[in-house]
Amino acid sequence: MKSLGNIYLAWRRATGERRHRVGIIRRNSTQGVRFRYLVSQKEAANIGFMPYTGFPDLSREYTENVLEIFGQRLTKSEREDIRKYYDFWEIQPECKDDKYYLLAHTQGLLATDNFEFLADYMPQKDLSFTSEICGLSHNKIKADVIAAGDILQWEYEKNNRYDPKAVKIFKDGNFVGYVKTVHSSVFYKKGGSRLKIVVKSVDSNGYLNRVFIKIFM
Repeated sequence: MKSLGNIYLAWRRATGERRHRVGIIRRNSTQGVRFRYLVSQKEAANIGFMPYTGFPDLSREYTENVLEIFGQRLTKSEREDIRKYYDFWEIQPECKDDKYYLLAHTQGLLATDNFEFLADYMPQKDLSFTSEICGLSHNKIKADVIAAGDILQWEYEKNNRYDPKAVKIFKDGNFVGYVKTVHSSVFYKKGGSRLKIVVKSVDSNGYLNRVFIKIFM
């Protein structure tokens, strides 16, 4: 897919805390799939990060079994609701056997750890992927503010100390949160100003807990 670039391995200490880009996965036709960390031993110690199981050396570039190891996070295609699952994560049928693509689009999310796989996308006419609104735990947005199907507005936020390519999200002019880091960079690329955001699903309990969004051209 021309719209899919590198995948960044993101990690955070706990829910509600800031995400750190701790690694990068690259793929090309000549060198295959490679993985290396973006943090040193000292930086990892400072943020409390431990290497991913299967890739213990922070100083090494891994060139073998990268997708085999990370691919263990992917949902099995045999599950009964697999079509609904693919629709939610905007999986194109011709790419359902591509582990790199699946890891990027599903973010490799598991309930058992705080790793995420965040793709760097390009603004192509066929671009459509699922992301998530960040910052909800800090903003305390009431549950009735956002519903599935809502069209959201966005704007660039320059000079953000944590994300130089931050994108703020609004509902009817009211600030609700941010586009997830890495995913936000697509808005800053040529053609990114035409991107749209719509709410896919909402998890709430009085206040918004998680809001998944569709970002598309």
